[in-house]
Amino acid sequence: PLNTLPIRSAAIQAPATAGMAMGSVPAVMGHARGHQGPPSTPPEPPHVEQPEKKSPASRMPRPTWASIGKSLIAGGIAGGLSRTAVAPLERLKILMQVQGNTRLYTSTWQGLMHMARTEGVRGMMQGNFANCVRIVPNSAVKFFCYEHLSRELVDYRRRTTGEGEMTPFLRLCAGAGAGIVAMSATYPLDMVRGRLTVQDGTASQYRGIWHAATSIVKEEGPRALFKGWVPSVIGVVPYVGLNFAVYETLKSMTMQRYGLKDERELSVGARLACGACAGTTGQTVAYPFDVARRRLQVSGWSGVKGLHPGNGGASIVYSGMMDCFTRTVREEGVGALFKGLAPNYIKVVPSIAIAFVTYEQVKDFLGVEFKIAD
Repeated sequence: PLNTLPIRSAAIQAPATAGMAMGSVPAVMGHARGHQGPPSTPPEPPHVEQPEKKSPASRMPRPTWASIGKSLIAGGIAGGLSRTAVAPLERLKILMQVQGNTRLYTSTWQGLMHMARTEGVRGMMQGNFANCVRIVPNSAVKFFCYEHLSRELVDYRRRTTGEGEMTPFLRLCAGAGAGIVAMSATYPLDMVRGRLTVQDGTASQYRGIWHAATSIVKEEGPRALFKGWVPSVIGVVPYVGLNFAVYETLKSMTMQRYGLKDERELSVGARLACGACAGTTGQTVAYPFDVARRRLQVSGWSGVKGLHPGNGGASIVYSGMMDCFTRTVREEGVGALFKGLAPNYIKVVPSIAIAFVTYEQVKDFLGVEFKIAD
């Protein structure tokens, strides 16, 4: 008994190959199972389940509906706050973009003083409500689409290359896609907002958003709500794409430079600087398309005749984007494609910076589980 006990224990636990090598093992095992004679087949080794290894191609966790809702709220608040902070500069930029060779607005300071003197503070904020109505859903959709597209691109890169980091090119693609979706979804509001912003506050043709939209459809047709959409789509690719790409890349470089592990460790000042650089880069590259968009939005509209006194009192009509570009350069010079760039530079730095910082701070406050840079 003292000799068979360890043999029985070893025989039960040993692999099949060891069992065949030991002559006493089959008899002991047969006796233990109640069989006479040698077993027909040696026992199989016990199957041990191995822990599942995480593949580098595993997908990132999906956000909850609560996180999506909080992200949309944060994006809307960021867009509305950032545009309201620079509303006078935004209106001055658009007025300078659509004016002709006879310039009523010659510089940023002169333009602001002229608006304040002729239309008052209310005139300086003209069109801001419509802009906020547009920018709240626009920013919400834009930020959300950027995060969703970024996640999908990272998943695809993990499946194909095994790497799961966002590159500047992937950020550019995600930002461009998000900008196109958001701009297209809210473009009729942008068209209406452009008309409300340009019209003279002392002799307004439109009384509000709804009146402007219905008047445009009645007088010019439903397609008029999408005037300037083509240059907007083309321009939004470098504008929004570079905004996100430069912003996220600068944040990543700053974190690596100072050895930070989490983007929450970045100061508000650092985020503002990254946002300002991102906004300036995107606006400069895409600015001529923005000028073409604004001019196409007011093409053939009588409310803009005061900005073209040298046209014999007639409205300027463009047949399309290329006609707008060629006529603008031929009649006013290449510099006309950058009209309003000075107030735009002044406004874009605080506007974009406030938008990015507000978005992330509101998400922190609401407790959203995922971040843009995740």
